[in-house]
Amino acid sequence: VQLQASGGGLVQAGASLRLSCAASGRAFSTYAMGWFRQAPGKEREFVASIIWSGSMTYYSDSVKGRFTISRDNAKERVYLQMNSLKSEDTAVYYCAGGSANRRIEDYDFWGQGTQVTVSS
Repeated sequence: VQLQASGGGLVQAGASLRLSCAASGRAFSTYAMGWFRQAPGKEREFVASIIWSGSMTYYSDSVKGRFTISRDNAKERVYLQMNSLKSEDTAVYYCAGGSANRRIEDYDFWGQGTQVTVSS
């Protein structure tokens, strides 16, 4: 499975961004997807995940209420809508496939990451 994340950029605090992750190589609708992020000098952390059908989603406490994960199985894409961005959201964001858990080691496939920078 190949994952390609896109949509990052430089925005001001309070703005919104939508990240997209395109998947290929295996039936997308059969596996759960997640988003993680890694800020400079910090470990990679869980952000959000969604099960194969899209009917269940999970969020870290730091983004709950501001970020929304969704998927379009027909387009083989997963999205992360990020609203009310804060400077502490600045990180490289990675999409990952194979699990809806919060643990990095539970995921089988990883995208290359897209940079999100929020200026205050």
